[in-house]
Amino acid sequence: MSGHPVTSAAPVLEIENLGVEYVDAFQRTAAVRDLSLTVHAGEVYGIVGESGCGKTTAALACVRYLPAKTRLSGHIKFQGQDILSLSQRELRRLRGNRIAMVYQDSLAALNPALTIGLQMAEVLTTHQHATDAAARDACLEMLRRVHISDPALVLRRYPHQLSGGMQQRVVIAMALLLRPSLLIMDEPTTGLDVTIQAAVLDLVNDLRREFGTAILFISHNLGVIAGLCDRVGVMYAGEMVEEADIHSLFQAPKHPYTIGLLRCVPRLDASKQTYSLWSIPGRVPPLSDLPAGCVFAARCPMAQAECRERAPALLPVGRGRRSRCFFWDKLDPAVFAAQLPDRVSAPAAAGSLRGTELLDVADLRVHFRQSEGMFSLLGKQRKVLAVDGVTFSLPSRSTLSIVGESGSGKSTIARTIAGLTPLTAGQIRFDNQELKALVRRRQVSTLQALQMVFQNPDSTLNPQKTAADELRRSLRLFRVVPRAQEDAAIEQLLQAVGLNSSYGQRYPAQLSGGEKQRIAIARAFAGRPRLVLCDEPTSSLDVSVQSMVLNLLLRLQQDYGVSLLFISHDLSLVRYMSDFVAIIYLGKICQIGRVEQVFHPPYHPYTEALLSAVPIPNPAAQRSRIRLTGNIPSPVDPPRGCPFHTRCPRKVGPVCEQVAPPAQQQDGHIIYCHIPLAELSQLPAVLPA
Repeated sequence: MSGHPVTSAAPVLEIENLGVEYVDAFQRTAAVRDLSLTVHAGEVYGIVGESGCGKTTAALACVRYLPAKTRLSGHIKFQGQDILSLSQRELRRLRGNRIAMVYQDSLAALNPALTIGLQMAEVLTTHQHATDAAARDACLEMLRRVHISDPALVLRRYPHQLSGGMQQRVVIAMALLLRPSLLIMDEPTTGLDVTIQAAVLDLVNDLRREFGTAILFISHNLGVIAGLCDRVGVMYAGEMVEEADIHSLFQAPKHPYTIGLLRCVPRLDASKQTYSLWSIPGRVPPLSDLPAGCVFAARCPMAQAECRERAPALLPVGRGRRSRCFFWDKLDPAVFAAQLPDRVSAPAAAGSLRGTELLDVADLRVHFRQSEGMFSLLGKQRKVLAVDGVTFSLPSRSTLSIVGESGSGKSTIARTIAGLTPLTAGQIRFDNQELKALVRRRQVSTLQALQMVFQNPDSTLNPQKTAADELRRSLRLFRVVPRAQEDAAIEQLLQAVGLNSSYGQRYPAQLSGGEKQRIAIARAFAGRPRLVLCDEPTSSLDVSVQSMVLNLLLRLQQDYGVSLLFISHDLSLVRYMSDFVAIIYLGKICQIGRVEQVFHPPYHPYTEALLSAVPIPNPAAQRSRIRLTGNIPSPVDPPRGCPFHTRCPRKVGPVCEQVAPPAQQQDGHIIYCHIPLAELSQLPAVLPA
């Protein structure tokens, strides 16, 4: 946990007035300016901020993984040795040996043509000249330490044969093989399931305790930062704007940007009816064209004339605290509260999952055929039970979220409803009409009424079409307005998603990730649909952009009376967005009900484990953790009985292995479990009060 004592010994990493400037034929970009920080042995130092704030650049500078024309200034001292003065040969001895780095994209960090065993052994044979036998033994031991079952099998596999969480643990194991003194982790848990993320964070804590490793941890997830780090530096537009110990930062931030980030985070103890997320207006300024005064002034609700005229310095504002703000001692939370969007009202059908159903899914089954062997035409065909008997309904003007780990069938359900994946059995009724045909054979009226927003807008926006072209296509396809009124309708749609009319002439390459997602949402709402399927629409976005997208969806839902089917693995986000929640595991629903029912006892044991692993943006929160062992079983050969029994910490005996669990129902809340509801109700809550 956070709060690890920092020794008075010399720091392992000391950055002094670091400047990183990218130089090309046309411009100079000051990516990092005047950055200073220290990391001691056994300490986790967190760096937070939006994309484009210089977090990753600062980390790469610590090992000098930067383009050839980059200009560096200041000092980066590792155990007293200035890294900026080292030769390439000296750097090669340092990298991977005494300093290791774990990147966000684990698959990109692994060689797809080599087995895991060969890649891991190479670290030891290169740096320590270990024998093959000694290297193999060390690799097996380190894989066990990162909680990988059957490490001998994993050593024989290629990267593509491992899950995302297992790939990340392999990368961490490789980084730790030589017991580095400094470990740099750049968004190591982004995109991972909450259970895998929790396992990775547990591992990081074990490392710093066991080996005294100094860790520089980069993330935009404030819940992860709160549960792991000792001290935090907040970066904005290439500068550090605040630094503090973890408890002080969350309890009393001293910079408006930090306050804004914290107000963007959904809370597990609040719903959309009781709490509003703040969206930081605007975007990070381009690093090649920074304003003359405070870099945050254009987005700050408390900015004064002085802020726009001269730049504030990063100055001490208390013991171990620094802030880059003229008015750090006059920050008024009421100013931020005045800019919060209106809270939404509860939907008319919020009392039950049985009301005016817009969408009714009954015993849905989606099975695929997967080939075994090297050649797909000759290999044996295996049945993949992606979705195996799912039943739920969604009332009008409501939001139902489907939650589960990767591979549980969430996206397959959404794609089947959308007509992108054929169903094997069961029934889907939408607006009292049965949906069987795939999307290309559906009536235009059905396509108009049922739209989808995907996780990655880059894969759904045409790179050769402007935003206006994308919106115009939907308006014409669904004949929403006469052609003479299209321009006005496009401008109205852009305004509805918080973009001015100039964005209509921009191509996807000219938009940020959040702007692209807003264009995708505007396109989905262009036809005035009745149901929008949202498949992880914010999973790759910064917390500030995420809050903007969530507020946008809620406002559009209120204005247009749309229902949302929301797919996510982020339970904090689900708690905020949802009216109803379905927890799915291995293609089957294990718990479904109103959001307040699912987030309080009685829980299904799987729901209990998921909730216990959610990172909470409060370093003082006291909670119990339930660690799931093993990986989710393959849908090719799912377990008999209860599908969760192979990982369930509350397994009651052979009945779980042999008999499918009964549906226990109370006030519309259904739990599929052999443990009686009365007994589940007595279990303590896993979320802090």
